[in-house]
Amino acid sequence: MFSNRHLTRLYEIMRAVCADFEAEPNEFNGETNHVHLLVNMPAKVAISKLVNSLKGVSSRRMPQEFPELARHHWRAQRLEHARPRAVSPRGPSPPG
Repeated sequence: MFSNRHLTRLYEIMRAVCADFEAEPNEFNGETNHVHLLVNMPAKVAISKLVNSLKGVSSRRMPQEFPELARHHWRAQRLEHARPRAVSPRGPSPPG
């Protein structure tokens, strides 16, 4: 289960990954077993690449820094269930 300490570190890790993609976290909310991250990102960045990097880096770093997560929690509930969604500031594109 994520504590406030875990969530704080997870946000720092995700913020650093976003910076590598010239993206900026807009909102971050965490619960005991999952997080929500809203990101502003340039159109040139593929959502799948950013999500894969967020999942990969956080899945590697969190258990390294917090061994209790590796033993009890992390392996069973990796961030594999992330459901990325893209939203344009202009709304959905018209059918073309």
